[in-house]
Amino acid sequence: MRKSIILLFSVVFLLSCSEKKSEKNFVLTGNIKGLKKGTLYIQRIKDTVLVGIDTIKINGDSNFKSEFDLQSPEMLYLFLDRGVTNSLDNNIPFFAEQGKMNIETSLDFFTSDAKITGSKNHQLYEEYKKVMSRYVDQDLNLIQKKLMAYKAKKTDEIAKIEEEQNGILKRKYLYSTNFAVNNGDYEVAPYVALAEIYDINFKYLDTIYKTMTPKVAKSLYGKKLTEYYKERKKSGK
Repeated sequence: MRKSIILLFSVVFLLSCSEKKSEKNFVLTGNIKGLKKGTLYIQRIKDTVLVGIDTIKINGDSNFKSEFDLQSPEMLYLFLDRGVTNSLDNNIPFFAEQGKMNIETSLDFFTSDAKITGSKNHQLYEEYKKVMSRYVDQDLNLIQKKLMAYKAKKTDEIAKIEEEQNGILKRKYLYSTNFAVNNGDYEVAPYVALAEIYDINFKYLDTIYKTMTPKVAKSLYGKKLTEYYKERKKSGK
């Protein structure tokens, strides 16, 4: 009987150990197909400089995992040091939020193949960037046309192209403003306002500021936007 009780407690103890949850509030898992050896760095921007949060060594197994405390939803970066080759394709931005996130990608197309799940803020940010990429493509086409017009010394055509470029810029700002206003209950809203339309007309900044929910206003980017809003209001610009 005594042996049975000891055995029972041993089984319960082993099960409790195997089911032990992470004490950290953020868990990032993922896989980089084709990566055999290298180093991953999870980074954040602090005072305009990328600083490390965690370092993950890859040696044979392309799966990775990182756990740490995240005080507030924040744009982080997964940087890959390939060790043997240099590449510009080595940094994946992801909008982290408390809970579990996953990043699946490949060594050959590290950034473009990235599939990121587990964050509503990141999902919204991807939708935003998808629309913005159309404006970027349109602007690049106009830049090419403008260069050709300069070579041909067609001043009238240059003026017309510049007018079109101004129109694209206005649409980018309008879309970014509407995005921030419509998503005021997510931390991605103040982030977009600060990162993408920093010099926007104060009238629109005021609208974005006032549509933030109390929860978002207390977040990392919510506080930064509030500080910036007050500075702009004080300066009258």
